[in-house]
Amino acid sequence: MRLYVNVDHVATVRQARRTVEPDPTEAADAARAGGADGITVHLREDRRHIQDDDVRRLAARDGILNLELATADDIVALAVQLAPHQATLVPERREEITTEGGLDLGAAPGEVDPRLVRAIAELHEAGVRVSLFIDPDAARIEQSAALGVEAVELHTGAYANADEPEPELHRLARAVRHAGRCGLAVHAGHGLTYGNVTPVAALSGIEELNIGHSIVSRSLLVGMRAAVAEMRELVDAARQDACVD
Repeated sequence: MRLYVNVDHVATVRQARRTVEPDPTEAADAARAGGADGITVHLREDRRHIQDDDVRRLAARDGILNLELATADDIVALAVQLAPHQATLVPERREEITTEGGLDLGAAPGEVDPRLVRAIAELHEAGVRVSLFIDPDAARIEQSAALGVEAVELHTGAYANADEPEPELHRLARAVRHAGRCGLAVHAGHGLTYGNVTPVAALSGIEELNIGHSIVSRSLLVGMRAAVAEMRELVDAARQDACVD
């Protein structure tokens, strides 16, 4: 299983003082040294944390970059120009603290936001692998497959926030299986922590986890390299146990 580390909140600390440190690109280097397979950043329309120059510098570095973005024309244009390994299209609202749910793909093919369709086409033309951030729902999975993307990232927020997580874990497992039948690669992320990642990491069929806030929080105490290594160990152990079972 690939572990992608989101370094957005390294930039959040920097932007609190509008200074040059901590540098998300240095954090990305440390994350890779700790065992991350790739780096994720979300370039938001309001530029509340990651900035355009951060994305340019990360794209120029060795290593895999997953760029999260909404369908804003200027951000899609930057993604097309830089052509990261992967772009994950996400919903975005200015007033939200963090992404609150998956993309709204409409109730029928004709109801899909034309900006989303255009963004997928432009990213594909630039040679970028495209993933859609969606709720773990069969209809959303089928709509994603119909849009021709390579992957979906299942929103794990309901699982992470549930008082009784078992039903949400079963929902995720069903969604993973359905996405596989639809020919989609499956990623997962949002709200995953050192305390709740193991059951998700053990789900057969998930290829990639995207984890940010928990790792960045831990890194304040132990350093980024060690924080990523701890998460890497948990993910790998979960996969090994799943294989044994």
